[in-house]
Amino acid sequence: MTEPNPDLLPEGLEDRLPREAAATTRVMRSLQDVMHGHGYDRVLPPMIEFERSLAARMDGINQRRMFRFVDPASLRMMGLRSDHTPQIGRIATTRLAGAARPLRLCYAGQVLTIKGDALDPARERLQCGAELIGADNVAAATEVVSIAIEALQAAGAQGVSVDFTLPDLVDTLAAKAFPLAPQQIEAVRRELDTKDAGGLVDAGGEAYVPLLYATGDFDTAIEKLAAIDAGGALASRIAALRAIAAALGGAARLTLDPSERHGFEYQSWLGFTLYADGVRGALGRGGTYRIAGPGAKEPSGEVATGFSLYPDALIAQVAEAEQAPESVFLPLGHNRDVAARLRSIGWRTVAALSEADSAATLGCSHELRGGEPVKL
Repeated sequence: MTEPNPDLLPEGLEDRLPREAAATTRVMRSLQDVMHGHGYDRVLPPMIEFERSLAARMDGINQRRMFRFVDPASLRMMGLRSDHTPQIGRIATTRLAGAARPLRLCYAGQVLTIKGDALDPARERLQCGAELIGADNVAAATEVVSIAIEALQAAGAQGVSVDFTLPDLVDTLAAKAFPLAPQQIEAVRRELDTKDAGGLVDAGGEAYVPLLYATGDFDTAIEKLAAIDAGGALASRIAALRAIAAALGGAARLTLDPSERHGFEYQSWLGFTLYADGVRGALGRGGTYRIAGPGAKEPSGEVATGFSLYPDALIAQVAEAEQAPESVFLPLGHNRDVAARLRSIGWRTVAALSEADSAATLGCSHELRGGEPVKL
C-alpha cells in the first residue's frame, strides 16, 4: 500500500496564503466593526465543549456532523463546534443570565464539520455573527437584518439580497387554518421543501399548494401570500414582513419563499438568507429562535434573534480583485528612524538582509532613497 503524501491536507481543509489571509483579516474586521458599532459585544467561546451541551441547545445541530472524541481528563464525550449559536445561547443563559435584556453579543471564529455539503466540500469555515438575546419582535428582526446587510456591504459585498421565510408556517397553519394529522405534518414540510405540488396533494396537504407560488420578488410574493385564505392565521406574520421590508428602505433586494426552512429547524416565526452578486451560494442565514436549556426537550422562555455569516466565498472574491499591497524596499544600512516614521504613517517596509536582495526580487513597489520612498 502506497503511503499518501504527508504534506497533503485532509479533504475539505486548505491553507490561506498571504493575499487571501490578508483579505480574510480585512473582511472579518469590517464585519465585526459594524456589529461593534451597533452595540454588540464580542465573546470568545472555546473551540471544544462537551458534546451534550453543543447538541442540546439547538434543534438544527446534527451531532453526526461534529468531530467528537473522549476527553482524557473527564472521560466525557467532547465535540468541536460546528456552529457558534448554541455556544452563545449557553453563555447568555448561564454566565450572562443576570445581564440586562436585550443582550447584544457577537462572535467570530472557525467552525468544523466531519463532512462538507454537496455543493461545498469545505469542512472548516469562518463564521461571524450577532445574537440579540431577549427579543424576537419586529424591531429586533429589523435591527438584525439591517446589520447583516450593512456588515456584508462594509466587507465588500455588492448587490446584497435577502430571502425571507416563515419557518414555523406549517405548524401555524396545521393548528387550525389547514388542519393536519400529526403524522402528516412532516410529510407536508418535506414536499414543500422539494416544491412538489403533486407530492403535497398525495400527503394530504392540498390546501398548502398555493404556498408554492407565493415566492419570488418580495412585493409580488407577499401579495400572493396575503391572498391565501388562512382565516387570519398569517395576518401578523404578513404585517411583520411588510414592516421589516419597509424599514430596510431599499438597502438590499428582497425576495420571499414562505415555506423554505434551510435546515434551521430551531428558528421560529422568521428566517432569512443572505446572498450577494458574484458570490456562489448563501453568505449567511438568520432569524428568530428560542434557546433550549441543557438536555431540555422543549425550548425555554428565552427568545432571541440573530444571524450567522459565512464569508469564505466573499473573501475569495475580495482577494482575487485586490492588487498586491505597496511596500518600500529598505536597502542595507538604511536609516532606521526614517523607516520607523514611514511605518507609523502607514507604509509597509521590507528590509534587505544581504547584498543580493533588491526591490524587484522582494516584490516592492517603492525604494527608500534620500529618506523618502520612490516609486519604481
